[in-house]
Amino acid sequence: MTVVAPTTPAAPSASTTVTLPRSTNQALGIGEFAVRFMAGGSGGPGDAVRRQTIRFFADSVLCGLSALALRTNAPTLLRSEALGIPDASGATVFGSPARVLPEKAIVANAAAVREWDSNGTNFGYRPALGHTAGEFGHNDFYAVPIAAAQVGGLDGAAALRGMILLDEIRGRLAEVFSLKTYRIDHVVHGAIASAATYGAMLGATPEQIESAIGMFVAHHIPWRAIRAGKQLSDSKGASAAISTEAAVLGMKRSMRGFLGPRDIFRNPESMFRQFVRTTGDSPFDLVLSHSGDDFAVMGMHFKLGLYEHQSAGALQGLLNLIEAHPDLLTAADRIDRIEILAYEPAFGIIGDPAKKDPRTRQSADHSMAYIVATLLRKAIERAAASGTGTIAPSNDALWKALMLDPFDYGPEAIVHPSTRALMARIEFRHGGAEYDARYPDGIPTSLRVRMNDGRTFDSGLVMYPAGHARNTTADLDGILAHKFDLLGRIALADPGPITRRLTGIGALSADELRGLFDVPLLDRAPLE
Repeated sequence: MTVVAPTTPAAPSASTTVTLPRSTNQALGIGEFAVRFMAGGSGGPGDAVRRQTIRFFADSVLCGLSALALRTNAPTLLRSEALGIPDASGATVFGSPARVLPEKAIVANAAAVREWDSNGTNFGYRPALGHTAGEFGHNDFYAVPIAAAQVGGLDGAAALRGMILLDEIRGRLAEVFSLKTYRIDHVVHGAIASAATYGAMLGATPEQIESAIGMFVAHHIPWRAIRAGKQLSDSKGASAAISTEAAVLGMKRSMRGFLGPRDIFRNPESMFRQFVRTTGDSPFDLVLSHSGDDFAVMGMHFKLGLYEHQSAGALQGLLNLIEAHPDLLTAADRIDRIEILAYEPAFGIIGDPAKKDPRTRQSADHSMAYIVATLLRKAIERAAASGTGTIAPSNDALWKALMLDPFDYGPEAIVHPSTRALMARIEFRHGGAEYDARYPDGIPTSLRVRMNDGRTFDSGLVMYPAGHARNTTADLDGILAHKFDLLGRIALADPGPITRRLTGIGALSADELRGLFDVPLLDRAPLE
């Protein structure tokens, strides 16, 4: 059902792209590209690009608002910190009209967006150009163009253009340089893009943007240590926010005259050339789109609930089995073994044996066993409660009915005895070279349920689960509308007005944009 024939995008037209060769000063080139892009002119992103960016933006904000309503630690702390530093010409945090220092609004809002680990993902894959570094990253950075627009008195159309620019730079960097290979956190690409976007929106010169990028790369490289260990901390969810705060602060300093390192991608002592040795060039060419529909955001993926994106293939496989064999749920007590095969890095990230016993939300949402067991437990409970042994009439409806939400990662849910019993029956294995070769084109995963009466239910290979950019079967807008409502009702009595405001951002005036996040957040009991 979800294994569709892969489509290889055509090579981009030279008339719609800018190439920054490895032999050139790419930091300055990014600055020049960003300034020209924000200036507009002929061409520009197509309607499909704007629509897709708006979907990711609305998704991210509703994730953030719900995280604040449930008083999660890092977002609440960083928001309070921001509100304590007023700035009459600054930006706003979620749930308040007060204007604060823009870098503080950015760190607070970006941390809230990322807290659930439920917003968009990119996989760094552009085969038409051979750019397949496969660095993943997330749509965590929209707070930057919003803040820049609020500071600069710009309208919603400018903010939207800034979002597209930011995703284009970070998405294309992810295609050509794999940070995870060197144990560097993926947020570096987003921080570089944040500096360029913030500066270009507020009148910085290309040279000032080059200086800010140089400062970030020289002073602020984060290691993946924040994502390792048995139980993960606030640093995991706030990594993008903290790095972006540093990048924007560097951009502000550059605009005041501070001079950072130049030509950082070719600097022989920089991170890039330390990990990839060259004779003087940068390790990569960079191709950026300025017009048409071939923008990086078009290859990014939605999470249809709260789960680590590497588990999406397994979730889709499980839903496929439930749809095809609904009696599986009424015979759940006879499940002997659930076998999952997947690729690296999925196996290494969410198959770590330490994560078979998660005790925090941040560890549970990075445990394949926990994620799959929780969805299956919910399905079993819903089927029993229905009185008919069934849940929903279609795959789309199953995604909606069983969507994982923040409460599925609360303290009681994490130790739920039924979930723990199912986890004990899950065997997660590396699928080997066959699976690895299919990533990052897709999310190659298979799931097999073995019953103690000898029956076996096999999902087959899942490549493009619902939410994946190359999935052609799911009703994405319908499932996203359900997710927006689900998260929105955690944060607000009525999420309809803010959802309409977010999805209509391109038509907002500068005054309306300043009040974009002024919504009355509900104050709910915290999950932890």
